[in-house]
Amino acid sequence: MRVIEKIGSWFDDRLQLSGVVRETAMHPVPRQTASWAYVFGSAALTVFMLQVVTGVMLAFVYVPSANEAWNSLQALNHGVFLGWFIRALHGWGSNFMVAIVLIHMVQVFLFGAYKFPRELTWIVGVFLLLVTLGMAFTGQVLRFDQDAYWGLGIGASISSRIPVLGPCIVHLLLGGPIIAGATLSRFFALHVFLIPGLLIAFVGVHLLMVIRLGINEWPMPGRVVRRATYVKEYHELTAKDGIAFVPYAIWKDMLFSAFVLLLILACAIYSGPFGPSGRPDPTIIQTVPRPDYFFLWLYALLSLLPPSMETPALLIGPVIVIAGLLLLPFIAGEGEKSWRRRPVAVLSIALVAVILGEFTHLAGYTPWSPQMNAWSAEPVPNQFLHKATALERRGALVFQAKQCHNCHALDGKGGMRGPALDAVAVRLTEDRQVIQGGGNMPAYGKNLSPAETTALVAFLKTLHPMTQLPARDASQAAVLGSESGTTAVNK
Repeated sequence: MRVIEKIGSWFDDRLQLSGVVRETAMHPVPRQTASWAYVFGSAALTVFMLQVVTGVMLAFVYVPSANEAWNSLQALNHGVFLGWFIRALHGWGSNFMVAIVLIHMVQVFLFGAYKFPRELTWIVGVFLLLVTLGMAFTGQVLRFDQDAYWGLGIGASISSRIPVLGPCIVHLLLGGPIIAGATLSRFFALHVFLIPGLLIAFVGVHLLMVIRLGINEWPMPGRVVRRATYVKEYHELTAKDGIAFVPYAIWKDMLFSAFVLLLILACAIYSGPFGPSGRPDPTIIQTVPRPDYFFLWLYALLSLLPPSMETPALLIGPVIVIAGLLLLPFIAGEGEKSWRRRPVAVLSIALVAVILGEFTHLAGYTPWSPQMNAWSAEPVPNQFLHKATALERRGALVFQAKQCHNCHALDGKGGMRGPALDAVAVRLTEDRQVIQGGGNMPAYGKNLSPAETTALVAFLKTLHPMTQLPARDASQAAVLGSESGTTAVNK
């Protein structure tokens, strides 16, 4: 013991941390906050530490390469001792972390803990929730299976619709215009370095403010928050009826965190790891991809919304929700904290829970939007092949074989998720949409050979009304005209 004390004293003389640790451990909290309702923040931190440890272990084997990622996960599942168990702990830990952070946010909202002087604590908490969801999404992409591919395609589709910055964001995320090898490397960097770094920074700031400002007192009806008097009243409360965080308040946090870890352990042993499912392939015929549970509501929403409503819902909805959360402490920074005297807050939480729960339930029944058998059930109508050249007929075969018919209709036959292509030649002149994707459409640049792309574009250029000429690229026409004039002058 004397040796340990000497070693500890040696480090403390140089680091000067004992005072900070003692102040943190012994800071007073209101007695009633030593409650089971206040344990979710500590549990979220514990699960995050589990994610860091298991993530580092997985990184020793995982290969962030489009060709090897799927194989490395199969090796973890079947070839590495307890590899499946580490993957299961990491996957279920992600699910539990998202759920606990959400519950913690709801508890903070209902307890009015976002009010003065904890506005910045709430704002940092909102960013923690967003970064946690980003961590979960990037982790799903790293599985790089069929679900991950389509999920990434949808994510890129959403990003591409952002005005002005959309193409730049997609290029930054994917490492180019299509999903390729660089895509996985970038998401690996996001998942392993950038997002965990942001989480650690936000958690540090969040904990610092909790210690400095104190843990929110139990919301008593009639105890009103006023900016002029709250700080004084809080210090009087902790002086009169306060207890040290350690050991009197921390034991419930430790018990609940241990219980959560046991639940994660049980789920990992009983259910095993998530995926990977089939190899990523946008041309696969039979696929019903589903995201992880925290994005199921979004999957159902996108499946049920009319295509024309997707962009407004995806671009305007999140902005309104996030702005509302960030502005909440400034709009309602004073007044009652108790949920018993805030019926609007309780009804809001109930309404959001019902909506998200119903959409999550519907996700189990909502059909995957593309009609995955349209390629075989609905052949290209004969009128589109009349007087077609050999190259154009070859393009029609590509259109059918690559399942373009699953999402795009011709003469009212085929999928309805994408726009009908009966008059596509009137609107588009290039092959950029086919290669790079955009909107609802995944990028097919790596799944079509140059010859197939040329044939497909040749066929698409024939799809226009008999009374209307196909669109022309005005810039190319101007260039050709200029070259012709120059030639005539030279002659």
